[in-house]
Amino acid sequence: MLAFPSTYTVGITSLGYQIVWATLAMRPDLDVRRLFTDQGDRPHRQCDLFGLSLSWELDGPVLLDLLEQQRIPIWSHQRSDEHPIVFGGGPVLTANPEPLAPFFDVVLLGDGENLLPAFIDALQAVKDQPRPERLRHLSTVPGIYVPELHAPRYDSEGTLLAVEPVEATLPRTIAKQTWRGNSLSHSTVITPEAAWPDIHMVEVVRSCPELCRFCLASYLTLPFRTPSLEDGLIPAVEKGLTATKRLGLLGASVTQHPQFTDLLQWLGQDRFDDLRLSVSSVRAATVTPELASVLTRRGSKSLTIAIESGSERIRRVVNKKLRGDEIEAAARHAKQGGLKALKLYGMVGLPCEDNDDVESTAALLLHLKKGTPGLRFTLGVSTFVPKAHTPFQWQGVRPEAEKRLKLLAKRLKPKGIDLRPESYGWSVIQALLSRSDRRLAPVIAAVRGSQESLGGWKKAYRAARAGELPQAQSAGVTLPLPPSWESVVHECWDSNQVLPWEHLEGPLSRERLLEHQQESLSLGSN
Repeated sequence: MLAFPSTYTVGITSLGYQIVWATLAMRPDLDVRRLFTDQGDRPHRQCDLFGLSLSWELDGPVLLDLLEQQRIPIWSHQRSDEHPIVFGGGPVLTANPEPLAPFFDVVLLGDGENLLPAFIDALQAVKDQPRPERLRHLSTVPGIYVPELHAPRYDSEGTLLAVEPVEATLPRTIAKQTWRGNSLSHSTVITPEAAWPDIHMVEVVRSCPELCRFCLASYLTLPFRTPSLEDGLIPAVEKGLTATKRLGLLGASVTQHPQFTDLLQWLGQDRFDDLRLSVSSVRAATVTPELASVLTRRGSKSLTIAIESGSERIRRVVNKKLRGDEIEAAARHAKQGGLKALKLYGMVGLPCEDNDDVESTAALLLHLKKGTPGLRFTLGVSTFVPKAHTPFQWQGVRPEAEKRLKLLAKRLKPKGIDLRPESYGWSVIQALLSRSDRRLAPVIAAVRGSQESLGGWKKAYRAARAGELPQAQSAGVTLPLPPSWESVVHECWDSNQVLPWEHLEGPLSRERLLEHQQESLSLGSN
């Protein structure tokens, strides 16, 4: 059973979910069924595997509902040989699986192209053995993390000291797996019921060469990878266009594919006149009149760029290699190419930011609107949330970000700028989930039914702190009470502090990430 913690419409739009499902479904030794919160395929008489694709921290509690619906104990230590192996993957679990670790038997860290087949092969080799032996065998496969075989250790004050293997023969660390093949992913399901109806999605790049210091999509998925045009992208596009005339090009920075101009020229052929093309966020400095013109001719009305901040100082701090004149040129080129709207993404609450930097963001948007009349502007703005395996993982959420979101609304909405702020409160909950360790698991279990409410999360956390919730059992250890809300969400952590995900190896070492952070913060103090 392969589950997704949302409705069919949302889940089937996830390219990652599609690829995992297709990879498993193509195996002759598996019979795979899909499960969403609103529907599912006909259930098995016996379920040996239950998998979950997780790409959003706030979906965590939904996992427990799905497990209970299938009559599977939510806590891994309560499962027996009669229960399926519960496994998960995706960016959230690869970055920091610890808050959800007591619910999973197995976590797959990294790219699934090689890791998923290796997992199934290893499991099939020991399928008739007792559950403990199966899990122990799985733990020997690179990239497979079995949480119950790694125990957290705390001092008398509840400070995390380490997450260690329970036996000397087990690996001390688990390394994220990286796919280095010539092809990336593309849609395996095209349906009018998807959130993006009838679209064929093609992954153009994986990771991003810009390395913005907060960016999980860049740092966690290093190195930057690009399939070749002739052997990778064109065959993937043509395969989908036999079924639909809508194409989506995906990636953190699709226009930085070294052959993107050639791809654009290929898509400009007359035979694609009835194609509707859309691209995900592009680097502002790569926007040209030619790009805008092709998108316009292929049915797009807008383009999306990430600026992070209107302040050049803050863009230097976060390593956003983007000048103000390049942003202005992107707006001009978008209009010149016939596009009707430009969407920009920014942040507030970034390290070293002050109110003047936020005023600079407002001033930039107003300047763009004045300089390119007739082009509609939208600013999507979120609060900075620290993410594991990035240089800013030691930083906290800044409470003043809430007022800065309101400041942007005050400056921009009366001037006709469409401002779309993300909730500050939900950014706080996202940080709680992204920075916690296993002691958050009882909170996740308790918040079900009220996870749509900020108050529900805070009430459950207060109950855990007061010892009113059952303490988590993990790897044979009774965990202490969770730390203060302030220390998890808002505090900047000391560089010597043991991180909950320290035993999980990302693409860059702790030392290298610290160097990147120091380099950035020194720019902010100048």
